[in-house]
Order: sequence, then structure tokens, then C-alpha cells
Amino acid sequence: MQKPTLRERVRYRFDDWMSRGTVALMLLLGAATAVFVIILAVVVYVVRAYPDDAPTADFWDVLWGNLMRTLDPGTMGGDTGWGFRALMLVVTVGGLIIVASLIGIISGAFDSKVDELRKGRSRVLESGHTLILGWSPKVFSIVSELAIANESRGRSAIVVLADRDKVEMEDAIRAEVGATGRTRVICRSGDPMNLNDLELGSPHDARSIVILASDGDDDADSTVIKTALALTNNPNRGADEFHIVAELDDPANLEAARLVGRDETHWVLASDLISRVTVQTCRQSGLSVVYTELLDFGGDEIYFTEQPTLVGRNFGEVQTAFATSTVIGIASGVAVRGTTAPVAAPSVTINPPASMLLAPGDQLIVIAEDDSTIALADRVAPDRAAIVAPRATVARPEHTLVLGCNSGLVLMLRELHDYVAPGSTVRVVAAGDCPELPALDGLDVRVERADPTSRGALDALEVYRYDHIIVLAEKESLPAQRADARTLITLLHLRDIAERHDVDLNVVSEMLDDRNRELAEVTNADDFIVSEKLVSLMLSQVSENRMLAEVFATLFSSEGSEIYLRPADTYIEPGVAVDFYTVAEAALLRGETAIGYRVAADAHDATRAYGVHVNPTKPARIVFAPGDRVIVLAEN
Repeated sequence: MQKPTLRERVRYRFDDWMSRGTVALMLLLGAATAVFVIILAVVVYVVRAYPDDAPTADFWDVLWGNLMRTLDPGTMGGDTGWGFRALMLVVTVGGLIIVASLIGIISGAFDSKVDELRKGRSRVLESGHTLILGWSPKVFSIVSELAIANESRGRSAIVVLADRDKVEMEDAIRAEVGATGRTRVICRSGDPMNLNDLELGSPHDARSIVILASDGDDDADSTVIKTALALTNNPNRGADEFHIVAELDDPANLEAARLVGRDETHWVLASDLISRVTVQTCRQSGLSVVYTELLDFGGDEIYFTEQPTLVGRNFGEVQTAFATSTVIGIASGVAVRGTTAPVAAPSVTINPPASMLLAPGDQLIVIAEDDSTIALADRVAPDRAAIVAPRATVARPEHTLVLGCNSGLVLMLRELHDYVAPGSTVRVVAAGDCPELPALDGLDVRVERADPTSRGALDALEVYRYDHIIVLAEKESLPAQRADARTLITLLHLRDIAERHDVDLNVVSEMLDDRNRELAEVTNADDFIVSEKLVSLMLSQVSENRMLAEVFATLFSSEGSEIYLRPADTYIEPGVAVDFYTVAEAALLRGETAIGYRVAADAHDATRAYGVHVNPTKPARIVFAPGDRVIVLAEN
């Protein structure tokens, strides 16, 4: 092998030095400047090319003069003697090149640093923040809700770490969310599954962590599980437990996810949540508005409060102890303040028996506008004369029409089977193929191939003969906007059919983009299930309080107590002005918990929350009209 020449060796060393960055370049330039100045000083001193008015000069003075002329070309303006001027001109030209190079190096280093900062590759030095891992349209709703929740907390921070451009994420959040008050939103670019990138978001100092399925990911559940694994099995993690909430789409992945997340992670099954809410809402108009009210941070939310003065009282008495809050349950097994005795994991009971006593350390689960508004009040006696005696009702078969099809239909049918009486039917009409549907005892399911956007197909179905109509978004086969457009067309046809036949259709529709809900309101559908927003609200709530996970699991399940909207005239005499203490007492006599009411006259008015009033002030009086509903928690 031929040995490298001296020139090749020098070239190699020079290239290696140049690749070391800005500081190395500045040192090299400084060395070149020193050599250049010294050589010119030696030449001046040897040939004695002094100015005309200085027949002699000290070497160090010559060296200093050359250096000044290198840095400042104007220094040579007063030179005399053509020999001296010629040499100083060389010095000045060399100085111009050196200074220009120095400016270029510094400017390039500054631009490089700015670009690096814009890429979001620096570690976030925050603590007590909420960390969002992954990017999807849900980010906007989560950031918006958390900003509202943080209003009473002072300065706070939300950190978003995703494999996207930092500036693009910041611009998108700014455009979709707007001002976030005292909550700062910080974005960082990195792969949440990479341990090094994960450190950019300071997860060990975060108050809570939200893991999202990234938009466009072909295997979103695997990505979410791997991200949770990177958090819980991080060799650099601290001793404190994480508070993680993450979304999953396929229930089949839940067991594997629980092995990874253990007790530190709560998993929100997005498809399961949407299916349950859709089924419950199709049977009860206005229910989705109630759920949204409880899930968002803009109105009334669910809080936990400890009230030592109520210890020993039963649940019936506790319900009447608040004027501006509604008690819906009891959290047992919470550690008693001031003690360190070990306790079992807290358990949540929604709508407990009226005789259940509040024990020391128990917390009340209440609906309130804010935790600061939870206050005891004097007990007010109900007007028992206005209460209607409970009467038994007989469940009858229900007939449901499903227009469209997606992967959530299987879960919807199973959930519907748990609610309806034997002999009920479901008719599924879709343009494309549907997944294999389960055989369910007591529920007859039929599938037909037709286009739900076709007016002829809808007329042939005689849609006005069905108790409930569900319009599903074709989210697997179409982009979100196209799927919502087809849903809008179907809803417009249904509205026209209802007007032509002078009937009221109970229509519930699934929308993928919340921005399309305003357009869809002209169709007069009873409810809209906005899938992305509901999941976002659930993730936001559980990220703020992990105990809410068990509360919502009960409310959204067919087991235990759920939310029902029942005719007001089965609780209160029509035309009688009553306060909500009386309404709560009427529900309590039936083993239920009243949490609000719905005014039928405002059912299609968005400015009046579609007639839904959750957690009304108890002393305020109301007269129920025909069609009005009382919102209660009940087991069936």
C-alpha cells in the first residue's frame, strides 16, 4: 500500500480540524491572523520600510501596528512613505479577508444555533407539567381543556413531544387553540419511543403524561404500548410512580398494554368509549350533551372532596347538604388525613344506597362548577306533595336502524344487547362490507347492502318506523372530511323525510371532526357523537385526576349505575313550581340520584346547551313542561 504523502497528511489534519465546529474554526482563524501579522512585522522590520517621519521603530510597535491595521482598515489613513504604505496595504487587505471570515463564522454559528433551537432538540427544564407524547388532532382539544383546568393553578406548562417539526406543531396549536392564558405550551421534536428523545420532555418531573396514537400511524396501538414501555422501564426513571393515561383502539391489545403500564397507566379504549356513548345516546336524546358537560372543563365537572363534618351521615342526608353541588357517590378506602396507616386501593361507588354511611377518610364525589365552590349549606325540606309516587314500567322491544358501518359496530351491538328487551331488532344498511357481526340472544340483527346517502334507499327503508336511528361515519374507508360529508347528506335526507311525514325521528350521528358539527345542526338530529373530542376530553380529565377513571368506567358501562333522562312527569306533578331539593328527593325514593334536567323546548338550541342543565342550583325553582326530562343516575 502506498504511504500517504506529507500533503495528504496535512490535508487530512486540516479537514479533521475544520469538522470540529465553530470554536475550532475561530481558533484556526486566530492562529492564521497571528502568523500573518508576525510575518508582515518581520518583513517591515528586516527591510526597514518605516514611515518617512520615523527612521527607526521598535519591533513590538510594528507588530502592534500591523494587528491594528488588520482589525481596522482605517488605521492606515495617515501612513507616509510608499514602501511602508505598500506593506500596510497588504496587511489591510489580509485583515479585510480575516475579519470577513470571522464575521461569516460567527453569523453561521448563530444561524446554526437558531436552527437547532427551532428544531426543538433541547431538554425542557420544567416540573409539574403535563407531557403529551405523540401527535394527532386530539392534541388541540387536550391542550385547550388543560389550559382551562390550569386557570386556578397559576403558571403552568404543557409539553408536546412528537416526531414532527417543532415550528409546525407550535403554529398548528396557535391556530387551532389560540391563547392559553397562563399556561405555556412547549413543543419538542423527537421520537417518544426513543429513550434519549424521551428525556427532552422531562417525563420524570411531569405531573401527568398523556400518550396519543400518532396521526397516520398504521399500527397505532403498538406505538402507544412501546411508548408506555419506554417510560415505565426507563433505567433512568426515579422512584416516584408515573401518572400515565394512554389511548388504545383495539380492545384485543388491552391485556398486553396492562402488562406494560401496570398500575401506573390508565388505558382509554377509544372505540369502546365511542360505541358505549353512541348506544346510550341513541336511546336517550341529549345524553351526549350531558357527557360533554361532565367531561370538559368549561362548565361543571366531577370533583372529590373530604367533608369531616358529614362523617356518620347516610348518603340520603349528604345529598341535601349542598346547595350548589350535586353529590353522586362515595370514594372509600382513601387514607385518613394525618395518618400513615396502609389502606386498600380506593373504591368508587356511584349512586350508592341512601342508607350508606360516610366513613372517616371517605371522600364525596360531587359535580361542581369548581372545587372552590364546594361548600356546605343549610338543609331545605322538599315539597313532598309535588312528588309523584313511583310506578313500575314494562320494557318493550326496541327497533334500531343503523346507517353506515365501521369497526365499532360490533361493540355497539353487544352494548345495545345489554340494554334492550328481548325481541328487539337491529337493521344495518351500508354501502360497503361490514365486519362479521356476533349472534346475540334476544336481539335480531340483519345486514343489507345499500347506499345510506341515496334518497331512494332511505325511502324504501321507511325510516320513520324505527325507534332509533344511528348514522355511523365510514372512517375506515374514507378520509374524515369525506366521511363527514356523506354523513351530512344522509342527515339532510332524514330531516326532509321527517318533515314530509310529519314525524319526529330519533337520530344520533357520529361525526369525526368537531368543526362539522355546526354544519350538521341544520339537520335537526337529536345528538352528535364527535369521536375525537370525546376521547380527548376523557384523556384530559383522567390526566388531572386518576380516580376519575373508575368513575367514568362505571358511567359508561351497562353494569352499575348509568345516566338516564327520564320523563319529568314521573317524578314531579306537571305545572307545579319546585326546587331541585324536591327533584332530588323524588329520585332518591326510587333509589336514584338526580343530577339535572332537560328542557324539551330548548332541545335544538345550541346557545342554551340543547336544554341540558347539569348541577342546577338547588334553591332555584322550575316548572316542568310536557316532554321535559330529569337527568338521573340509576341502575336500570
